[in-house]
Amino acid sequence: MLHKKILDHLHHELFCRLGVSSINGVGVFAVRPIPIKVDPLVSSIEDRYLKVSVIELASLPAGVRKLVRTFCENAGKNMLIPKHGLNTVCLSIYLNHSKAPNVKMMKNGSFRTLRPINQGEELTMDYDQSFGEKHTFWRAKLNPKPKSRIRVKR
Repeated sequence: MLHKKILDHLHHELFCRLGVSSINGVGVFAVRPIPIKVDPLVSSIEDRYLKVSVIELASLPAGVRKLVRTFCENAGKNMLIPKHGLNTVCLSIYLNHSKAPNVKMMKNGSFRTLRPINQGEELTMDYDQSFGEKHTFWRAKLNPKPKSRIRVKR
């Protein structure tokens, strides 16, 4: 039964992979054409979260705290941490922002394609629309010019 379920998932529900994004860092890309109005990120991972207080998290190693801040939702004095932990991650957290998105997050947390998506195309969503707030983004310069140059005589 599990064998058939996995093959069915691979045949009908697997549409995406992670890849290097020209938008920002890592992104989600289509491994095959994706039709309109389908959920391209179907997963058997339960999307349930536990509220863990910031005070409880303070005793964690610095690297783990940084990971939690990066990938978990801030809920005031708590962080919402997936019940399955952070060693298994849903691809949806790698959807990059676009004002011309091809995917929409639904109220129940699932996703729907807004138009057909080509193989190799990056999937994007509008964070402002999905989360109901304005998002501002900036990119750090990888090789900023020095403010002044010191000349060394030879």
